[in-house]
Amino acid sequence: MLLEGKIAVITGAGRGLGKAMARIFAREGAQVLAVDISGEEKAVAAGIGSSVVPYHADVAREDEIEAMFAFALSRFGKVDALVNNAATLMALREELTAGEYEEGTAVNLRGLMFCCKHAIRAMAKGGGGSIVNITSAGVLGVEDRASIVYSAAKTAVHSLTQSLAFHHGRQGIRVNAVAPGLCKTENWDRYPEDFKEQIYGKPVLGRPGEAEEPGEVAAFLASDRASYVTGAIIPVDGGWSIRLV
Repeated sequence: MLLEGKIAVITGAGRGLGKAMARIFAREGAQVLAVDISGEEKAVAAGIGSSVVPYHADVAREDEIEAMFAFALSRFGKVDALVNNAATLMALREELTAGEYEEGTAVNLRGLMFCCKHAIRAMAKGGGGSIVNITSAGVLGVEDRASIVYSAAKTAVHSLTQSLAFHHGRQGIRVNAVAPGLCKTENWDRYPEDFKEQIYGKPVLGRPGEAEEPGEVAAFLASDRASYVTGAIIPVDGGWSIRLV
């Protein structure tokens, strides 16, 4: 019961890593506001149980983010943890455009930044809390298949993580980032076999991650056991990012 008594807001909780995180946080004793834009947050909450409450929101819009935290405070009375997992995945394109920039930063950077802003307001009232930003191991170097704008946005989140940790530490608010490698979520079976073979060759552990593995680290960072950890960028990638090639 690592998170017993904690209230956690998890964005992008309708599927993939966010769905696994909602399950892990609930298992560890937290009450979870499972946020998604897809509608799948309802099925996630129903599948996990009464400790998870679904909430529909578009985290590209600050007004919806503000309403999300207002709901969390009215429902639970406090917010102890925020996991910024919501993201927009993008394909690599030959040339950057203004449209690609807007698409790649609306959720991946701007939305995450405003989620942090309103989480900090809520946490400051309760004497502190923990923010965990989910980024990507692919931005710890250069991943040749990743969108340039996506990579830039996620790299900016690493800087944002450390800046927020610096500025809000005295309020008892810790801010860290988890950088997962590719994990086996619902999309895994859709990938071509040659792509899967490449992925098996990337991590030094010789396998992709399981969907739950980044969530286990996020749960630790959200807990009081990580009470002296802030400003950290933690790869959960099986050693992918330590390779020179």
